[in-house]
Amino acid sequence: MTITQEVENSNNGQRESITEPLIRQRKVSIHEESPQLEGNGNGGSMLMVFLSTFVAVCGSFEFGSCVGFSAPAQSGITSDLGLSLSEYSVFGSIGNIGAMVGAITSGKVSDYIGRKGAMRMSSIFCVVGWLAVYFSKGSVSLDIGRLCTGYGMGVLSYVVPIFIAEIAPKHLRGGLATLNQLMIVTGVSFTFIIGTLVSWRTLALIGVLPCCVLLVGLLVIPESPRWLAKAGQQKEFELSLRKLRGKDADISQETADIQDYLQTLEHLPKAQILDLFQRRYLVSLIVGVGLMVFQQFGGINGICFYVSHIFEAAGFPSALGTVIYACIQVPITGLGALLMDKAGRRPLLFVSASGLLGGCLLLATSFYMQAHEIFLEAVPTLALTGILTYVGSFSMGMGAVPWVIMSEVFPLNIKGTAGSLVTLVNWFGSWVVSFTFNFLMSWSSYGTFLLYAAVNLLAILFIAKMVPETKGRTLEEIQASMNRS
Repeated sequence: MTITQEVENSNNGQRESITEPLIRQRKVSIHEESPQLEGNGNGGSMLMVFLSTFVAVCGSFEFGSCVGFSAPAQSGITSDLGLSLSEYSVFGSIGNIGAMVGAITSGKVSDYIGRKGAMRMSSIFCVVGWLAVYFSKGSVSLDIGRLCTGYGMGVLSYVVPIFIAEIAPKHLRGGLATLNQLMIVTGVSFTFIIGTLVSWRTLALIGVLPCCVLLVGLLVIPESPRWLAKAGQQKEFELSLRKLRGKDADISQETADIQDYLQTLEHLPKAQILDLFQRRYLVSLIVGVGLMVFQQFGGINGICFYVSHIFEAAGFPSALGTVIYACIQVPITGLGALLMDKAGRRPLLFVSASGLLGGCLLLATSFYMQAHEIFLEAVPTLALTGILTYVGSFSMGMGAVPWVIMSEVFPLNIKGTAGSLVTLVNWFGSWVVSFTFNFLMSWSSYGTFLLYAAVNLLAILFIAKMVPETKGRTLEEIQASMNRS
């Protein structure tokens, strides 16, 4: 408390010394870009960046596998183990509880043992969880296994986009970070499809495979250079940056940028949760938390978890609708990844939120027509169009971009604490929406989607007012512009 007060009392006197080097450094970065940041002719450096990203997003694929497991496994588990519907509901939802615990601890863990250490720990939790599920003879071990995989998901959902953002050159950062969401939806779709072909125990064993790839890959790739610099490991920091940028690349400018930025952080106290609400961090906090609130409360997990029920209620064949739903996510998420560093974050968010609004209105219209018996023959087609518009729009932007921006806007001294809070908000929103969806549909089917439409309309206004464009800027430039005291 005394240290915090001393720093706060000296803020006015130190403000120029803290802010000015950041602004001056930004000018140097803009006008004197070093070759390796632009990736000119340095295929070797890009190979290591791509390899490191591939290894990291194995964690994202694992995340998707965990999310997708409960749907295809439901009938097999309930019949083999004799579980009631309520017991299986506990199994399905307890993963979110584990993920919330993982979210709370993710920032501190990744700050303490490093980004690679956090991914390694998460993989071990997931392996233990999958094996517990595989060997389960009753609900207790099944729930313990799901809790462990949920914890791993919670940590991975934070540390993977953070790691990618910290290793990637700025001109590739958005696209590479979007691979996080692409691999999540790929993992979900893969698990849905494979789950129809194999038993639930085999499916649990298959869930171990991406963990094994991740654990082996972590032995090869370098640690985040920014984390190493923050940890005071100067030699390892330079070796990591050299490995990522190539042995012949000039890393002097990027090294100076990172070190100068870290020097400013030494004037700031170690962040606690209440420190996030200081004026200097408020914009970053509002943007990071706000995007996660709108991402989740716009209805995605209600629609995702109960899409078969929605199709059935609208009179469309649920099996066909679910397959179409699963297939459309991957290519559109991939398109979003390609556009991330070309179109920018804000345009993708605008297009995505507008599509979510349109999809919700189409769904609300279809269920209104059904409730009032208006053009009933058009209801199934309208519902299918609404769901495909919704999931396509979400995959294009709102699924991935909030995680990318979260990884960009927080300074290193608060990134762990802020990241934990943002990830917790995301998982809490996921739980609330998935828990309340059936109750809302019982209240009013079209009213449910009108409610989600209202949230997505507010999201458009929030993006227009609060969310900055971060394309083509270094992390230090972004944070300097947003977090001036």
